[in-house]
Amino acid sequence: MVLSVRVIPRASKTAIAGTRGDAVLVRLSAPPVEGAANDALADYLAKALSVPRRQISIVSGHKSRDKRVAIDGLTEGDVAARIFAILNGER
Repeated sequence: MVLSVRVIPRASKTAIAGTRGDAVLVRLSAPPVEGAANDALADYLAKALSVPRRQISIVSGHKSRDKRVAIDGLTEGDVAARIFAILNGER
């Protein structure tokens, strides 16, 4: 599945912070320099969604705050449920 993500770099901590439009809002402590924020996003989403890092890839938006991230091995419902759990403090 492909997830729309809006990234806010240089935040005080890395976390999913809700939604913005149809995108998941992710605050990253990493700066947007030399791919650091992209790497941090992929690492964080892998951990948050409980999938191996190799199953996460940025499809588009490498130099933009608006990104499309491919997540292999999960359905849209799986991802929605896991993000909902994170936002409600269940994980």
